[in-house]
Amino acid sequence: MIEKQPTAAERVKGNAYPGRGIAVGASEKGEIYLAYFIMGRSENSRNRVLATEGDVLMTRPFDESKVKDPSLIIYNAMRRVGDRVILTNGDQTDTAAEALLAGGDFFGALRTRTYEPDDPNYTPRISALIDLAKGEYAMSILRRQASGECERGEYVYPFARGVGRLIHTYSGNGDPLPSFVGEPREIAIEGDLDAFAESLWEALDSENKIALFARSISPASGKVETRLFNKNKR
Repeated sequence: MIEKQPTAAERVKGNAYPGRGIAVGASEKGEIYLAYFIMGRSENSRNRVLATEGDVLMTRPFDESKVKDPSLIIYNAMRRVGDRVILTNGDQTDTAAEALLAGGDFFGALRTRTYEPDDPNYTPRISALIDLAKGEYAMSILRRQASGECERGEYVYPFARGVGRLIHTYSGNGDPLPSFVGEPREIAIEGDLDAFAESLWEALDSENKIALFARSISPASGKVETRLFNKNKR
């Protein structure tokens, strides 16, 4: 008997600080699901919302007057290039998109980048590429080793109904924050988009969660549905 994997919500529940996270997979009906969440501890990090403009997902300041350093917290998190969707936790979204537009490849683009320079955390850069034409998705993590060198984890998975992968920046809370360890975690994907998105949002730590974006894409029709949760509301 094959052991049932936890859902994304079950993977993060009880973790006070998984940081930023990406989940990708396929529903039991074969629709492609993707999600991106952000968390924050500092006033600067918490002063954010997620917003969409067509096929672009971006972080934006909630209160412009409180922005201290936008360099690592304001970026395009998702862009689409043809049948490929890029989803990341930083401005490497643009690095990958520009490479694809120029005929390059996803992993090659990320090899020009390293982890974030936010000493002492050195936050990993996590990225995903959903290739609708090939029926597969890639994930990457750029993580700092003790030596200071950048460890590059590169993974490719076929889409399978009811199955996905989850990766996030931190393994938990701490000072400095401990990086995510290992490869993306396998997850079960159950129910419709609302169930997928709402269960993940509810499972994230209520004190530290900031925003969550979730989207479904139908490989057959191309239909897109989006769910967006922002803790900061006007």
